Amino acid sequence: MATARIFLKELNRIGVLPRDITQNIKSFSQGKKHKRSGLDETQVSKIIRGLSEMTLTPMNTRMMALLSLLIFQGLRQIEIVRLDVTDINLETSNAMIQGKGRDDKEMIDLHPETVKALRKYLTVNKLADGPLFVSNSNNGKGQRLTTKSVREIVGKLLVENGIEGKTTHGFRHFFTTTMIKQFGGNLLDVMQYTRHKSVEMLVVYNDRIRKSEDLPKYYRAFSKVEI
Repeated sequence: MATARIFLKELNRIGVLPRDITQNIKSFSQGKKHKRSGLDETQVSKIIRGLSEMTLTPMNTRMMALLSLLIFQGLRQIEIVRLDVTDINLETSNAMIQGKGRDDKEMIDLHPETVKALRKYLTVNKLADGPLFVSNSNNGKGQRLTTKSVREIVGKLLVENGIEGKTTHGFRHFFTTTMIKQFGGNLLDVMQYTRHKSVEMLVVYNDRIRKSEDLPKYYRAFSKVEI
């Protein structure tokens, strides 16, 4: 957007365009959710270590399956609660999800760790159909888990691991940031996995990564200057 604006202004300045057509064009707005910091690798590793020490109870396997979809798939909370058991195909390592603001389901590839966690969860809980995740509370027992319930379950886990000020959405930040680093900043390739509607939403993540990588250079530039 900035490049296009400068280019069009220059065309107006040299007389190619009769007027500056960028006057009423607004820049992309940045939502508050992009200002929140996500979970980092150290925090995620700490959570995974804690999960690996759990016994294979129905509740614990549910937590492992839920977190695998957050960590290794970067799924949104609404996408997770919409999942049915029949949407999961462990043999082909695929899942059909209904994305945010979409009417039709789309296929995604499942990471091997996700497949492993889901297989344990389905086996231990003896699930063959119906919602993938159901409530165990007295009021909503057996009913499809809600996004509010997911936030409460994950929020409690974060607190138990001493991770304050983070939310369930922080896992999606972690997933997106990790993928951008892995793909060397190729946002179009990353978008296939994060399923953002526009690449502009990924630019915010990419800018943060580049800034964090450039900060040491900025600090070193004044390493010999002291007050």
